[in-house]
Amino acid sequence: MQLTSRLALLALTSVLAIAAPALAQETAKLPPTTISEENPLPRREVAIYDSTMSYLDAGEGEVVLFLHGNPSAAYLWRNVIPFVAEGHRAIAPDLIGMGHSGKPAIDYTYADHTRYLDAFVEALGLTEITLVGHDWGAALAWDYARRHPEKVVRLAFMEGVLPPAFPQPSYEAMGPEMGGMFQAMRDPEQGYKMIMEGNMFVEQILPMMIDRPLGDAARAEYGMPYHQLEARLPTWTWPRQVPIGGEPASSVALMEDIRAFMDTTGMPVLLAYAEPGVLVPPQVVPFYTGLIDNIETAYIGQGLHFIQEDQPAAIGRAIADWLRRN
Repeated sequence: MQLTSRLALLALTSVLAIAAPALAQETAKLPPTTISEENPLPRREVAIYDSTMSYLDAGEGEVVLFLHGNPSAAYLWRNVIPFVAEGHRAIAPDLIGMGHSGKPAIDYTYADHTRYLDAFVEALGLTEITLVGHDWGAALAWDYARRHPEKVVRLAFMEGVLPPAFPQPSYEAMGPEMGGMFQAMRDPEQGYKMIMEGNMFVEQILPMMIDRPLGDAARAEYGMPYHQLEARLPTWTWPRQVPIGGEPASSVALMEDIRAFMDTTGMPVLLAYAEPGVLVPPQVVPFYTGLIDNIETAYIGQGLHFIQEDQPAAIGRAIADWLRRN
């Protein structure tokens, strides 16, 4: 099995500090580009429970809600949103504890993110939503659509933490390197040193999983929420939510529920993927096209995991074109 396929079936971004050098050998890095690292989009804030959630908000019309994952923020979508905002209202929240959103004293489990996301949608009074998700944001999107079919009319996703990659039966099934990395990250002492003290997700994994040199402005923006050690808790909790060996049971059930919903939904779905990709390389696309009835796919070019930093225009055009036809 090729490395990219193995990664797609066995990996999550929390182990990509190991996988990135090998992936880089398969495809040369993209040359430096003119991709803007400035955020021109209006930023707003809304009170949610005992905290606040920050979000980007551009355009008018039917709502397209963009959801990010670990350790990124709404900023990830800055160069995608303008293509969609020409006829839609594009909204991209920073998940609770991440980006510019507040940092309440919670555990930042998947259930916490779901609770705050649900309240965010209610606070803004959003209906007839098109969801766009990446990484854990893709899981949040599929789960929200499953639980609120009356509110969601379409769904697009890319590089998602989803079946078939998860759940995994055991650490051993993931191989010694990846299984060992997951064990270390989930260990109270080792994980704390790697992710809390070492800020590994922001300083190592994120730039490694972008297929171009990441500039100072982007590094500063992605790093801004996590200057303080205690603020990094969300980035450590996410890998501990990955279902391995039946734990956590709630995440196993989540992935099973999402897969079942994929098999029954009739809403329009778009999958955007890159080459070589990481969680969704080209080799995995047939899994989704064989499972989801009303699905379209869009190949957006060369990219790794954070493909919005590699090919934002291609992603934006693909979503905008799909929206016009659906």
